[in-house]
Amino acid sequence: MTLLKPLLFICSLGLSGAVLAQDASVTISSPADGAKVSASAPTKVTYEVVPGPKGDHVHLYVDSGEASILRQLKGTTTVDTLKAGPHTLCIKIVDKAHTPIGVEKCVKVTAG
Repeated sequence: MTLLKPLLFICSLGLSGAVLAQDASVTISSPADGAKVSASAPTKVTYEVVPGPKGDHVHLYVDSGEASILRQLKGTTTVDTLKAGPHTLCIKIVDKAHTPIGVEKCVKVTAG
């Protein structure tokens, strides 16, 4: 029993560290990284966000330029028609002041 308490304490520290590492995340499920998208129609972006304790909402960027502010943490949004060629779509978690907190997901697509 004397060994059990310290062992439980050490295990709880490990679990809390794992939980902290997963506080914030961004997933883009569509389009896939490397996908070809239409150059003649808007592109749908399906995403899911866990903002964590520092995040408030997310911004969508196309080629490093802000395209929209997303208040829903899960959903599908549309990007205006992309010119033919390579593009980068990113979703970044931001705080209430709209400052990125460093958690983001980007996918590269080719419009054509």
